Amino acid sequence: MFDGYDSCSEDSTSSSSSEDSEDEVVPSMPASLPIIKNNGQVYTYPDGKAGMATCEMCGMIGVRDAFYSKTKRFCSVSCSRSYSSNSKKASILARLQGKPPTKKAKVLQKQPLMAKLAAYAQYQASQQNQAKSKAGRWSKISSFDWGKYICSNNVVGAPVSCFKHAPMGTSWGDIEEGVRIEVPNSDISLPTKVYWIAEIVKLAGFKALLRYEGFDNDTSKDFWCNLCIPEVHPVGWCASNGKPLVPPKSIQHKYSNWIVFLVKRLTGAKTLPTDFNTKVHENMQFPFKKLMRVEVVDKNYLCRTRVALVEQVIGGRLRLVYEESQDSSDDFWCHMYSPLIHNIGWSRSIGHRFKRSDFTKRTEGQVDAPEQLFQKVKDVDQTGDWFKDGMKLEAIDPLNLSAICVATVKKVLADGYLMIGIDGSEAVDGSDWFCYHSTSPSIFPVGFCEINSIELTPPRGYTKLPFKWFDYLRETSSVAAPVRLFNKEVPNHGFRQGMKLEAVDLMEPRLVCVATVTRIVHRLLRIHFDGWEDEYDQWVDCESPDLYPVGWCQLTGYQLQPPASQNSREMSHSLPKQKKKAQQYKGQKKKSLLRMKEETAEADEFTFSQGTSDQESNGSGSYCIKQEP
Repeated sequence: MFDGYDSCSEDSTSSSSSEDSEDEVVPSMPASLPIIKNNGQVYTYPDGKAGMATCEMCGMIGVRDAFYSKTKRFCSVSCSRSYSSNSKKASILARLQGKPPTKKAKVLQKQPLMAKLAAYAQYQASQQNQAKSKAGRWSKISSFDWGKYICSNNVVGAPVSCFKHAPMGTSWGDIEEGVRIEVPNSDISLPTKVYWIAEIVKLAGFKALLRYEGFDNDTSKDFWCNLCIPEVHPVGWCASNGKPLVPPKSIQHKYSNWIVFLVKRLTGAKTLPTDFNTKVHENMQFPFKKLMRVEVVDKNYLCRTRVALVEQVIGGRLRLVYEESQDSSDDFWCHMYSPLIHNIGWSRSIGHRFKRSDFTKRTEGQVDAPEQLFQKVKDVDQTGDWFKDGMKLEAIDPLNLSAICVATVKKVLADGYLMIGIDGSEAVDGSDWFCYHSTSPSIFPVGFCEINSIELTPPRGYTKLPFKWFDYLRETSSVAAPVRLFNKEVPNHGFRQGMKLEAVDLMEPRLVCVATVTRIVHRLLRIHFDGWEDEYDQWVDCESPDLYPVGWCQLTGYQLQPPASQNSREMSHSLPKQKKKAQQYKGQKKKSLLRMKEETAEADEFTFSQGTSDQESNGSGSYCIKQEP
């Protein structure tokens, strides 16, 4: 629409060009709508019709028959020669102006300028409702301002490429500082939406600090924007889709020829891939659907799984409601790639305890989630020198994720899975054993913490401190699991100490919070929740599906929990420690809840003895897995 950038006035009004007939009816237009002129002539945005042509060098629009040469590609001999001597600039210009009319285009009569402006305004108005529906999820914006938080604290957000499971995690490409994009121009007083080109000044996850072209070192109009919103486009999108590019009001009169300025600024610059928006849309499609049935860990008894239904899917995170729940209040949140969920029949296949319910009523539409939707684990060879019951190791306590504890292999299951218990804390009936795969990054060989200067949590009640593995193994007449059986792969994950991100509070997994990477040990990350004490930190794997880039909550519509305020921290210090924990993190009560249930559970409810079968079993009749000799 605004192809000539030589002048731009918001106060100017104009009739159609002198070439238009006096009898033509010109629709009424807002007085503030700008008219762009070039060399004294009024031109309109190129519409791709054969009656009009766009000079591929200077961008001038005019009647095709009046253009130079048989190809009608240039308005003059001068432009033709300039194009030949400066192909890079011509390429940038072509991107700004869109593709020139093709030879197959139909010949249409030239319309007066005001008629075209009116048509565009009408089209813009008709698209507003549709645009609102497409960007509906963006209306739910958290009150927490990531941009202000990053700038005020001078911190860095972890790159999107660090999160392979997140949308665009594997498609982010070379998006970096200096990349140019086309975004809505908010520094303008026009009744219709217009765009302008901006440069990425700073990146933090999905969010970018942008500066409109023409402001140079002036930061007064800088603004933060999520790059995955529908209104962010690569350079050239406006020209290809008939959208107006208008300089910001604050600098409209800074340059006499904006097109020359843009060509100079954009020559050699990068922009987004042309299919960026398409990729974002594709990455926001998730295979899990409502009413799919899965097996998921029982949040009250970690030693077993239960059937649950997918109730909600947000950004790949699933809200699962246990099948027996009467009012959908008994739920559990996890990511679709979480190691805590499996296909129906998984527990039976490996010998894991499963709570079989008497619930027979099925809602219409329920279907077992296909096995291929679940994250695959690495195949392992369990023959020969493999994990054995009673072997010692170190493991992250799933009920206290800030601690790596002395642990024991309690049961060897099939397909490489192990039942693990925390020494000195496990229930007599094994109700708090938990399942880790042998390749899990949450279990470590004996001595891992000492080698990496991590505090190892000794067994509860163990008084011979400082804890020494050699003494403990001798006292318990046990052996350490062979080091070669553990996962030692360390990917080039890209995380750095101090990086900001959005992380799930795994003690209350419905919450996604503002967090910081405070330590990195190989592939292990220490995650600190901003504003909270260190005791609430969590050890998390670098490839955990519970970590997300800055802006993920905004992108998906999930509620982000801001850092704890100073007032809430001061208030918490005035409370007894036990009450403080209960108020701040309800999930911390789960550990004591499991301990209490040891006393109320029936004696044989969680018996793991061979050959027994009870209501809680998976029907296999035994937890004894026969290994091939």
